[in-house]
Amino acid sequence: MLHEQQNKDVVRAYVEAMNAGDFDRLEGLFAKDTNIHGVLGRGSLDIAMPIWRELHGALAMHLEIEELAADGDTVVARFRETGRSGAEFRGLRATGRTYEIIAIEWFTIRNGLITDRWGVRDSAAQARQIGWQA
Repeated sequence: MLHEQQNKDVVRAYVEAMNAGDFDRLEGLFAKDTNIHGVLGRGSLDIAMPIWRELHGALAMHLEIEELAADGDTVVARFRETGRSGAEFRGLRATGRTYEIIAIEWFTIRNGLITDRWGVRDSAAQARQIGWQA
């Protein structure tokens, strides 16, 4: 039980660092050989980090934990993700519009570090709310 609570605390620290745009702290939460799985595919932290910086800068992405569950080395989080389109993102124009979606992320944590992270979000709803898609 204590082990699972510590793993949940790692995910809470991930959310705090992501929301603050503290990418040095965020990077320190991951194992060097971590695998990041997300909307744009799979890759290392070196591939994911620039995308996360862009999300934070262009969309002011903010995560709020709605539910957190742990089983051994696995932690699953359901987030309320909000943001505002304030700058171009991957060739899509800034619209100034806000969005709110559900996001789910699944983490494997070993020795206090995230070794794998899977992320799914309703990107279609996000695009409609922001005005990138009818």
